[in-house]
Formats: sequence, C-alpha cells, structure tokens
Amino acid sequence: QVQLVESGGGLVQAGGSLRLSCAASGRIINNYPMGWFRQAPGKEREFVAAISWSRINTFYADSVKGRFAISTYNAKNTVFLQMNSLKPEDTAVYYCAAGRNPGYSALDYSTPRLYAYWGQGTQVTVSS
Repeated sequence: QVQLVESGGGLVQAGGSLRLSCAASGRIINNYPMGWFRQAPGKEREFVAAISWSRINTFYADSVKGRFAISTYNAKNTVFLQMNSLKPEDTAVYYCAAGRNPGYSALDYSTPRLYAYWGQGTQVTVSS
C-alpha cells in the first residue's frame, strides 16, 4: 500500500505561484508513475500533469502546459507540482496519484484508471 499526503495548497492572487508537495509512505515510489489531477466544484476530476515511471517523460494538460511543472525528489519519496502564472480557472482541489503499472502513452498517464493510490487532496484557490 502507498499512502499519499498532499500539501502546499492555499489562496493566491492571479499571476502568483504555488508549489504542491505529495509525500508518499508505505512504498518507495521511485518507479511508480505519478500524476496530479484536480477537481473544481461541480466539475469532473481532470488530469493536470504526470511523470513516467522512468522519470524520463512528463505529460501536461494543454491548459497548464508552460505554466506547471511536475518533478520528483527520490530521496524524500516526494512529488512536486510547481504552479506559476496561476489563473482563477486553476481553482480546484488538487490530488496526487500513484500507479502500480507503467503507462505506455500520454493517454495512459492522463487517465485516472492508471493510478491505484490517491491522496486526500489540497485546496488551491486563485483570486482575480
């Protein structure tokens, strides 16, 4: 089992930055595909970013490409999501997720079914 705990959310003005952290415990996640998803009120959960199990490839939703960056810190068993140039439409609960099986395409990594473990989420609110 893998437990994931997100942190770093909060209230920020449009144009600002936040860095979300996802601390994993229970297993070493160095070879797990990792992803970030978000869910805004009244909307379905949507893909934000992912990093492949090899840590070679990263994937981003079009809406965040060029503004967000996913990275890992293996020594701390942690995944980060650096969010820059935030917009009000980025307001959502952000979830970290870990997969047990490797993905083989960008579509795989953007699909929730790849991920077996989920955190409880952290709220991000961007004011205009």
